[in-house]
Amino acid sequence: MNKSKDKLIANNKKARHEYFIEEVFEAGIVLKGTEVKSIRQGKVSIKESYCMIENFEAFIYNMHISPYEHGNIYNEDPIRKRKLLLNKREIKKIHGKVTTAGYALVPLSINIRDGLVKVDIAIGKGKKLYDKRETQAKRDAQRRIERALKQY
Repeated sequence: MNKSKDKLIANNKKARHEYFIEEVFEAGIVLKGTEVKSIRQGKVSIKESYCMIENFEAFIYNMHISPYEHGNIYNEDPIRKRKLLLNKREIKKIHGKVTTAGYALVPLSINIRDGLVKVDIAIGKGKKLYDKRETQAKRDAQRRIERALKQY
């Protein structure tokens, strides 16, 4: 994976706040019509989206891709379910983990790698409220330390 050719399009900050990320997978995505052009313009949101495994196929739901303004009347539904492209071994591994209570499959980011649209999805275990507070406290403490060191 060559990071120099990556271009971050959308990021799901909420996912890292709501879940302990255990394993990350890179998936392709099936797009139709002018959706790739909209994604290249950055007109995509994955804040409210989630992933599911159905019949050993992975899908992403509620991913909003705004219609391309220079497109024609045949633009696709902005929030339709879209198929994720993963190999069978990865899907079986994900399915085994996600069926366990407390685990979810969440999208982390959308990137363009080597000219292809890729979605980073992760298996995450839901955080409790006290876990979220603890993470926030650690982050604040780290910021204070960095500020103090910067002054000297």
